[in-house]
Amino acid sequence: MSQLRVLVTGGGRGIGRAIALCFAREGAKVVVAARTSTEIDAVVAEIAAAGGQGLAAQMNVRDRGSVEAAVWRATQFTGDALDVVVNNAGVFEPRPFRELDQETWERHLEVNLRGAWYVTDEVLDALEDGERPHLFNIASTAARQGFAHNVAYCASKYALRGFGDALREELRERGVRVSTVYPGATDTGIWDGVPGDWDRAAMKRPEDVAAVVWEAYRAPDGEDVADLDVP
Repeated sequence: MSQLRVLVTGGGRGIGRAIALCFAREGAKVVVAARTSTEIDAVVAEIAAAGGQGLAAQMNVRDRGSVEAAVWRATQFTGDALDVVVNNAGVFEPRPFRELDQETWERHLEVNLRGAWYVTDEVLDALEDGERPHLFNIASTAARQGFAHNVAYCASKYALRGFGDALREELRERGVRVSTVYPGATDTGIWDGVPGDWDRAAMKRPEDVAAVVWEAYRAPDGEDVADLDVP
């Protein structure tokens, strides 16, 4: 098999960074996409320092034009095809329902759901031209269970789960595998500033999620990788 070609959104930190570095260690060419240029530049520098190949592609998943431009850069780097795309960009802003304003509600839907649609729509041709193409949507246990103070987050992640379920049925005959990943609480910067007494030392690590994604990609054809829990 030729060199893997990978695109990870939200790749500048946390789970996205861990996934990008995991695939880079396995020899993949990795496009690291996110809004903050300093963060994605730092991840690409880590990849290069380890002898890998990476590209920083600034992308705001709320902006269709930004997504289109970043995907164009990505495919120029990878040779017009992608083997793995990871929809990881997301927001998490807990607040009681009575304090949930329209801007926060819409931000969750735009980033966690519409962003995945924008990215998937833009990469699909390149993905179908890849080898054993695989699309991953990073959801959450909040896509299966409701949590107080997380109406917007749960709604967006439940919808992302449905997006993946329907897309899997549609893309199966075209040879594209679609997986939804359900991490529990994971110790990333997304918790910085979230009110509450959180035992972050007891949370999962971003590398735990990355390992699940890598193993699912490596899984033989025919193995069920539709819904992926993080042990």
